[in-house]
Amino acid sequence: MPLDVVVVMDPIGSIKVAKDSTFAMLLEAQRRGHRLHYVLRGGLSMDGGRARALAAPLTVRDDASDWYELGAPSHRDFTAGDVVLMRTDPPVDADYIHDTQILDMARLAGANVVNDPRGLRDLNEKLAALLFPQCCPPTLVSREAAALKAFVAEHGQAVLKPLDGMGGRSIFRAAAGEANLNVILETLTDGGRHLAMAQRYLPEISEGDKRILLIDGVPVDYCLARIPQGDEFRGNLAAGGRGEGRPLSERDRWIAAQVGPEMVRRGMRFVGLDVIGDWLTEVNVTSPTCIRELDAQFGLNIAGQLFDAIERGAPAAAGA
Repeated sequence: MPLDVVVVMDPIGSIKVAKDSTFAMLLEAQRRGHRLHYVLRGGLSMDGGRARALAAPLTVRDDASDWYELGAPSHRDFTAGDVVLMRTDPPVDADYIHDTQILDMARLAGANVVNDPRGLRDLNEKLAALLFPQCCPPTLVSREAAALKAFVAEHGQAVLKPLDGMGGRSIFRAAAGEANLNVILETLTDGGRHLAMAQRYLPEISEGDKRILLIDGVPVDYCLARIPQGDEFRGNLAAGGRGEGRPLSERDRWIAAQVGPEMVRRGMRFVGLDVIGDWLTEVNVTSPTCIRELDAQFGLNIAGQLFDAIERGAPAAAGA
């Protein structure tokens, strides 16, 4: 039966269709005969107790020069039978939180929101990894520059990052005794006002920062290793990393098995794990990517796997 698929995403006119995972989902939903609705920027609202969206009918094409067409927008209530793809990129700021609260009302009206808005609010993508300390490298989260500096001294080298970044932005590699360490910590914590994360530097980053995709807690069989290029230590594709597909290792599958059940319990149906060497570094729930790269390298249809799961209904462990 055709579904109404309502997508909340970053501006569709600015995406790179060859790399955009949300676009892959839209192509698959349309292929299955589902109706697509594109929520205009800032288009979520409440009217009394009803969650609403200012949305336009959407048609998509796998054509890098002409990939979408929008109809006339109108206000629509969220109802039972709607599938809502919440796919806007971080930061998870006040506007994002408010949108998840509206989507919570949509969920209560019967809409199937992917991912569950409660989990989107609760799971900071850096801190969420620490729900699984057995999978993570030594990590410290603090506002105290002295504590973070001591962590770097203990481990010799560390990666320092804010809790609300994405795409490799504002990530520093620092060594004990480095002259710029004080200013790095001042910048990241804003003089002690904000939390920052320090993780032991993992030299295995030279072999790639692996993105493992989970659908209802089950990993896709291949990951995308994002390999730093030139003098860059970050593997993020947005920072110029090269994507190389690989089969999952036994350790990758073990990490997925540790994380997957908790993601299912929280209603996180499509999740991206970042793994360097043998260690989990982040759990991405807002807008995980790498579908199109893995599809192209291995002849997969990851969005098809996701929609198979959506059409089956939520796993029982995800809760009400």
